[in-house]
Amino acid sequence: MTRHGLNATNGAVYSYHERKKDQKAAGYGAEKMRMGKDAVKGFDCCSLTLQPTSRPVITPQGFIFDKEAILSFILEKKKEYEKKMKEYEKQKDGELEEMKDMAALEKEELKHKFEQTEKSIVTKRLDKSSKKDEGVSNMIGDRKRELPSFWLPSCGPQAKKTKVEKPDK
Repeated sequence: MTRHGLNATNGAVYSYHERKKDQKAAGYGAEKMRMGKDAVKGFDCCSLTLQPTSRPVITPQGFIFDKEAILSFILEKKKEYEKKMKEYEKQKDGELEEMKDMAALEKEELKHKFEQTEKSIVTKRLDKSSKKDEGVSNMIGDRKRELPSFWLPSCGPQAKKTKVEKPDK
């Protein structure tokens, strides 16, 4: 007897029974099952509707279709494509309008900033004696009007709509 002869795990052979047990546990292998009548498509039935064909069309691969089913499928896909294109065009128009609005707003802001700088060109004497020590408080003077927290929704990023991709034919 060899050194490891008493060890039950030393077998290098994967037996037939072990293989069958593993196949059954995993759900694959040579499991045989009878197909019911409703699971098998008739020879003269359309592959789309699974109904008997009135005007059959056969593909080079051997699939049988009803001409009416093919045409209705094509019309349905055309309508779906047109709907997606309208949605895409609507989104594009919205983006274009938004860009125009942003450009007009930016132009107005530049104009306002220019007017403010022109108004402040007038020289003023600063009287240092009238200025008081402000301290470290963040609520003194003009700072009262500023929002103290950056967690406010008005200061946070805005959610944007999801972009619709242009559909391909």
